[in-house]
Amino acid sequence: MTKEEIILANQEFLFPAVFHYYREPLVIARAKDQFVYVAGGNQYLDFFGGIVTISVGHCNDRVNRRIHEQVDRLQHVSTVFATEPQAALAKKIASLTPGRRLTKSFFTNSGTEATETAILAARCYTGASEIIALRHSYHGRSALAMTLTGHAGWRLAGAPQPGVVFAANAYCYRCPFGLTYPSCDLHCARDVEDLIRTATSGRIAGFIAEPIQGFGGFITPPKEYFRVVTEIVRKYGGVFICDEVQTAWGRTGGKWFGIEQYGVTPEVITSAKGLGNGTPIGLTVATPEVAAAVRGSTISTFGGNPVAATAAKAVLDFIEEENLLANAAETGAYLRGKLEEMKEKHPLIGEVRGMGLMQALELVEDPKTRTPATAGAAALMEAARENRLLVGKGGLFSNVIRISPPLNITRSDVDEFARLLDASLARCEAPE
Repeated sequence: MTKEEIILANQEFLFPAVFHYYREPLVIARAKDQFVYVAGGNQYLDFFGGIVTISVGHCNDRVNRRIHEQVDRLQHVSTVFATEPQAALAKKIASLTPGRRLTKSFFTNSGTEATETAILAARCYTGASEIIALRHSYHGRSALAMTLTGHAGWRLAGAPQPGVVFAANAYCYRCPFGLTYPSCDLHCARDVEDLIRTATSGRIAGFIAEPIQGFGGFITPPKEYFRVVTEIVRKYGGVFICDEVQTAWGRTGGKWFGIEQYGVTPEVITSAKGLGNGTPIGLTVATPEVAAAVRGSTISTFGGNPVAATAAKAVLDFIEEENLLANAAETGAYLRGKLEEMKEKHPLIGEVRGMGLMQALELVEDPKTRTPATAGAAALMEAARENRLLVGKGGLFSNVIRISPPLNITRSDVDEFARLLDASLARCEAPE
């Protein structure tokens, strides 16, 4: 099919709700390492990685070699049979979780399914049903996951499910209480207790949160935030469900999981995306006590699929063997420095935030008023595309540029990224 035929077929045969970033959809034909290639052959530097999914580079040779071997050996049998790839992956994950306390895994196909499994487990374990989520959050596209999502743009039409209340999140750049960190004394975290007392029955099943909010615009809480909140949540009988769909597997630098940056150990972790490097997989991993509370029988037809499990184990092995946790921290710090330099140069940038190789630029019309530059972000996306650079976009006002390259990029990749992004920013700020 030609590029035009592909675009036309998308318009004619896919749900209209399937959206694209650009005025004219970008048709990707192939990819390798940190680059993608469009129909026609042009090369783009990919610093978004399929929405924080390409963790070890597109079509990684070592990962794909393991996938090819597994496809020829055993492709599918479902969870009603035991297989070596699923067992090996579960054992590996248990050796990596914070405090080595989360040792029981359930595999699915996506982060959405991982969320569903985590909420079920929390409710079974506590005997309670109410869940606290955060504003600006994103937890998936099922009815329950959308109910847990604190972002109107991602809550599609339909009645939300009952039993979910929303706490103010730690969005320091736009503090909902009009306070300033650290003199605020973490008011947003301490307010969770008042929320439980006034908006719930007083007995909750759990609290679900992303260490760094993905679709929310890489909103990064202060280091003390999760310690304060989890103490409150456990006081009222709940468990902490940490949504690591975007932050896990070294993305935040130096640690396997984003929540480790905050010194807190959850009872349940969900993940997906970077675990498979593009192969569909979802993970819910919990403490033995929480996992044991899910009584009865259950299956996942494709969860723990031998090919997906093999791919995920190969990704984790590659990250470990290549010491990519350290690279994410070191190259991430270098990237952060480049972004901070651009902030000083370009008034369109209101804030730089994130950790490791998960960085964001919040764009504003005026640094003093902090008015969201929604149109500016759209223009920057188009300008970056013209410069053959791919980045992401997010935030409640669609004014945040999201940056999440593969964990094995180098400083020279960052230098090229900075050159292209700087040129794109200059183009957006140039007078018409």
